[in-house]
Amino acid sequence: MIAGIISLAAMPTDSQAQTKTKRADVRERAQRARIVEGRKDGEVTQGEAAALKVEQRHIRRAERRAKSDGEVTLVEKRRLERKQDRASRHIKRAKHNKIDNN
Repeated sequence: MIAGIISLAAMPTDSQAQTKTKRADVRERAQRARIVEGRKDGEVTQGEAAALKVEQRHIRRAERRAKSDGEVTLVEKRRLERKQDRASRHIKRAKHNKIDNN
């Protein structure tokens, strides 16, 4: 009986479950890795990397704001995804433009 109560207490509440943004976190790590990879390969200049990192910082800030009230709504999730989609396009453009760091 006591073990059951303890296990229930350890489970996240609904409000904690609503602040999960696992997909956004995975994409954020992948985008950061793409920026670093682009710098190493010379496909992304220092200035481009700086701008892309600022964009990533804005996305993290938006995610923190979405989580601040304890619930990430569907509208907030969509907004974060749109920001990440835009950032992904910017990374792709920086990696594939004619500007070469070599």
